[in-house]
Amino acid sequence: MQNTKKNIVINGYILLIAMSDEDMKKRKEEWLTKVRKEGKLNRNPTEDHSTGLKTLQNNIRRSILSLLLESPMGLDDLQNEMELTKTEAKFHIGMLENALYVEKEEKNGSIVYFPSPRAEAYMENVKSGGHK
Repeated sequence: MQNTKKNIVINGYILLIAMSDEDMKKRKEEWLTKVRKEGKLNRNPTEDHSTGLKTLQNNIRRSILSLLLESPMGLDDLQNEMELTKTEAKFHIGMLENALYVEKEEKNGSIVYFPSPRAEAYMENVKSGGHK
C-alpha cells in the first residue's frame, strides 16, 4: 500500500501526515458528501467543468494552489507570498473556493485556506501527466 504525505487542517491545526491511498479515498468521499449536502455540487457537469477550467487557466490561481499544497495559510500570508493586493488575493481565493479547489476553516477569528481533495487530485494529475 502506497502512502502519500499531505498537509491537512483539523480544528485549526496544520498537520503533515502520511495517508494511505485508502485513507485518501475515504477523505475524498467524505468531502464529496459534505459539499453535496452544502448544495455546492448541484450544478450540471458542463457548468462545473467550465468553472473549473476558467479558474485553473489563470497562472496566479495555479500558483496559489501549489502554495496551499505546501502549507495552508491565511489571506494575509497568501497576499504577501504572492505579492498581491488584498483585493486580488480575495478575488483569486474566491474563484478557487467557488470551483471547489479551496476550503477554509476559522480558528480564533482567523481564516486558514487549504486545498480540497479536488485540488489535490488535480495537482497530482498535473504532476503525473494524467498517468498513475
